[in-house]
Amino acid sequence: MKEIYTIKNGELYIEDLSAAELARRFGTPLYVYSKQAVTERCGEIRETFLERYPGRAHASYASKAFLTPLFARLIAEQGLSLDVVSGGELYTAMRGGFPTERIAFHGNNKTIEEMEAAVDAGVGRIIVDALDEIDLLEEICPRYGRVQPVLFRITPEVKAGAHDAIQTGHRGSKFGIPMEEHILYPLIERAIHSPQVEFRGLHFHIGSQLFEAAPYLEALDHVLAAALEIRRRFGYSVPELVIGGGFGARYTDEERLPYAGFLDPVMARVRAWREENAFEPELCVGIEPGRSIVAEAGVTLYTVGSVKETPGGPKYVSVDGGMSDNIRPALYGAKYAATIANKAGELPDDVVTVCGKLCESGDRLIDGARLQCAARGDILCVFSTGAYGYSMANNYNKIPRPAVVLADGKDAQLLARRETYADMIACENM
Repeated sequence: MKEIYTIKNGELYIEDLSAAELARRFGTPLYVYSKQAVTERCGEIRETFLERYPGRAHASYASKAFLTPLFARLIAEQGLSLDVVSGGELYTAMRGGFPTERIAFHGNNKTIEEMEAAVDAGVGRIIVDALDEIDLLEEICPRYGRVQPVLFRITPEVKAGAHDAIQTGHRGSKFGIPMEEHILYPLIERAIHSPQVEFRGLHFHIGSQLFEAAPYLEALDHVLAAALEIRRRFGYSVPELVIGGGFGARYTDEERLPYAGFLDPVMARVRAWREENAFEPELCVGIEPGRSIVAEAGVTLYTVGSVKETPGGPKYVSVDGGMSDNIRPALYGAKYAATIANKAGELPDDVVTVCGKLCESGDRLIDGARLQCAARGDILCVFSTGAYGYSMANNYNKIPRPAVVLADGKDAQLLARRETYADMIACENM
């Protein structure tokens, strides 16, 4: 396959587009996505999961990682479904024409208005994550003439992930329904017998940035045991099981495991379990990759401003963005790699701290970055910012959110225009 990021004439190219030229054309900060990178990752999911296990596999893109209406359309074209976690994500997907029957609605605290919108839209699944959601659905569904398919998100009490902020499958997490017998099974029985919901199965998500299959298999064993208990107690065999996402992406020097490295062991474990327990019908296993599809597909371009030497301290290279467009380093110490795009052919023989322009000492994007000698006006490219950059962008210090561009060979499509000052204060009274 053709390389996505290359150096030509001493400059960085994204597909067949000069990064420096993109910065001049669209301004900075600028999020740039490679369509080729996105479609390759979606293709890997199709080839090594959906097509390898026909009728037994299902994949939804986790839209919280990055979503615009046009990007939702691209995901639909790739044959994936979608998971959303808010009314805003549902609205965005629908504006992009995404088929609502292929949408799953998540959230640990869905508002009544969000649940009404989801039922009214005809979403394919609502993932029950709170103890009163069956009550709410039994009130809402009759008004829209729907029987709503649901999955129960449960906490399999498995800790996985490098940082506490991205561990979601353990006891004490705000997500999911505890597996305590007196809590889980009465709710499931209620769902099985409810005329307003269709109980489809179980869901778990244990964390993010995982690089081995072992945590999934550990959680899977707990959830499969619950499926057997449901059959024993209620005579009901669940047809679906979703193992979430969390598949690791490469930011600096991580070794990313192919999807098959996670999913082949999971499918083998499910097959052996079904045979051992004579479990019918066939169990469809779902996944929800987000970061692993878009993280490495996206970069952020900045214009270098001041370069400051500090006596006995770091050398600061300041850029025209920062924690307003990438809060992850400040939020949980995320690490990134970068290069000076217009000097990419030169040796990176300088060690600097890349910082933003926000009025916070913690507004540091990269500590100890190895870069070419930077000067005001250079274009800095930070790699692997495709997940949770635009999604978590904010207006701290009244800084407008960046534009988003999709690179497709020699073409560049604007997915989101740059926010203006007027946009920022449009909801504020004058």
